[in-house]
Amino acid sequence: MTQAGDTDNGEEDAMKLGPSAHEDTFTRDNLPPFEEWPDLLLEGFDYPEYMNAAVELTDAMVEKGFGDHTALIGNGRRRSYKELADWTNRLAAALVTDYGVRPGHRVLIRSANNPAMVACWLAATKAGAVVVNTMPMLRAGELSKIVDKAKVALALCDTRLMDEMVHCAKSSRYLKKVIGFDGTENHDAELDRAALNKPVTWQAVQTGRDDVALLGFTSGSTGDAKATMHFHRDLLIIADGYAREVLNVTPDDVFIGSPPLAFTFGLGGLAIFPLRFGAAATLLETASPPNMVEIIETYKATVCFTAPTAYRAMLHAMDKGADLTSLRAAVSAGETLPAPVYDEWIEKTGKPMLDGIGATEMLHIFITNRFDDHRPACTGKPVTGYEAKVVDDDMNEVPRGTLGMLAVRGPTGCRYLADPRQTVYVRDGWNLTGDAFKQDEDGYFHFGARTDDLILSGGYNIAAPEVEAALLSHEKVLECAVIGVTDEARGQIVQAHVVLVEGTRGDAVVVKALQDHVKTVIAPYKYPRSVVFCAELPKTESGKIQRFRLKDSD
Repeated sequence: MTQAGDTDNGEEDAMKLGPSAHEDTFTRDNLPPFEEWPDLLLEGFDYPEYMNAAVELTDAMVEKGFGDHTALIGNGRRRSYKELADWTNRLAAALVTDYGVRPGHRVLIRSANNPAMVACWLAATKAGAVVVNTMPMLRAGELSKIVDKAKVALALCDTRLMDEMVHCAKSSRYLKKVIGFDGTENHDAELDRAALNKPVTWQAVQTGRDDVALLGFTSGSTGDAKATMHFHRDLLIIADGYAREVLNVTPDDVFIGSPPLAFTFGLGGLAIFPLRFGAAATLLETASPPNMVEIIETYKATVCFTAPTAYRAMLHAMDKGADLTSLRAAVSAGETLPAPVYDEWIEKTGKPMLDGIGATEMLHIFITNRFDDHRPACTGKPVTGYEAKVVDDDMNEVPRGTLGMLAVRGPTGCRYLADPRQTVYVRDGWNLTGDAFKQDEDGYFHFGARTDDLILSGGYNIAAPEVEAALLSHEKVLECAVIGVTDEARGQIVQAHVVLVEGTRGDAVVVKALQDHVKTVIAPYKYPRSVVFCAELPKTESGKIQRFRLKDSD
């Protein structure tokens, strides 16, 4: 077992990190101090000092005999592991020789879920870069915060999504170059053409297992972007832990799902997990329930990652004759799984729905139900290698059945990039996820509520203050407060309580104007689906808005 933060000796601390191949040392220089790290329980997760996670998911799989197996399905065609290895080697060679990417450089990728995005992520990782995957819905202002935090100089962008990226670059002091790639089946954009004449054999950078490979951005309750730092070894740990133990992935599996690859939940479930075990990943740019149903039926998908909202739609599709019998694993995360959905899924499929909880800080799922051990309205037990407990404000474990804060530790854990919130998330070696839980007498964990201002809607985390800031930029809004309210379909929805400027009447026209405005300022999925007009907001004597009173009145 290896634990971080056991000593105050700087030299000994430095020795706990393995060797690095990074020429640009920005990420290692901005890791939290060791005394602020969570305990890392690495027993059983043994990797060589030097390894590149992207090589392990491509070239190494070809060497193991999976070259002719399907790796990716998307844009109407299949790509084998050999094709993916060759493709990513060419792209990596282009990034290094034509665009000067050096080990440790941060490379931002902007794209929907498609094979080209996976290829760009793998290629940049092979080149030794630190990848920042971003969602296609983000606006220039949101992208700028990410670019500034990570000091990104190079962005790879699907040519269909260039406008906001170029707008971001024009005002950025860090972002120097935006390179387009073709996310369709045509592969005819600048990066694709640069890679065309590169060799299919290319020596990837021999990164250290403790080199940062990925920066996963997540919104805090304040809306200020936080960058979680994940090593090459971490990318394999989530596969060798959760995917191997809980999902028991085999080369015959076909994965499908809706989470964006920009989310670590999506990157794990739709790229890392299948590629680690020689399975296939189907990638959908528009992963609506009807589209997923069609893909499941067409390619006989076996493992699905999505939110309860989509599973409810799939249940309705089954009532109308959809054949989803190929699915052997239905993984639910992103929002609370209602017991009725769980019960109906078992009734109609004869198979359990695997509810679990993960976090960007932890990289993926760390508590889950199992095929042979599952209960309704229950999140399950820790994944092998992880430990969890429910604690009070003083980090004392509370009695079973008592609601408290979830604390977890294991082989992965929170490391924020140069962020004082590290000491809020990590206390006494444990990660505090911001969730309230109970643990029952049998050791099972049950979700209670979020302990911060994040709203969980349709599988997305939405920071209330960010939506408030967008609303306040509208000329007709005097004050506002945003809360999450319960919604049967989406778990929660964003509800805005708005005080309008004098002389403005709150009606349906204004509601739509405010909603449309928010969609243009921040990612559209964050817009308030409910708008409540009020004469004033409840406040303390010091003028602080009392959001809990808005929630109580809901």
